[in-house]
Amino acid sequence: MLAIRLKRIGRKHRPYYRLVVSDSRNRPGGKNVDEVGHYDPLPDPSELKVDLQRVDYWLARGARPSAQVARLIAITRKSAQV
Repeated sequence: MLAIRLKRIGRKHRPYYRLVVSDSRNRPGGKNVDEVGHYDPLPDPSELKVDLQRVDYWLARGARPSAQVARLIAITRKSAQV
């Protein structure tokens, strides 16, 4: 099963995340199938970029987003509508 989740790539005390599609059996920092965005929580306001077309593509093929990724996707969709 595929999962859309966060992959931490930042250094110590400086988190930076990529939104990736990967096999749910792989560890979160392991091999991924596709990268669909990135998230930097430290700046004010936080920096978030999500490719909604790729997210919709993977959701149509059965990928399940993690709870945090689902919130980030909802924020992106909300800001895209305004």
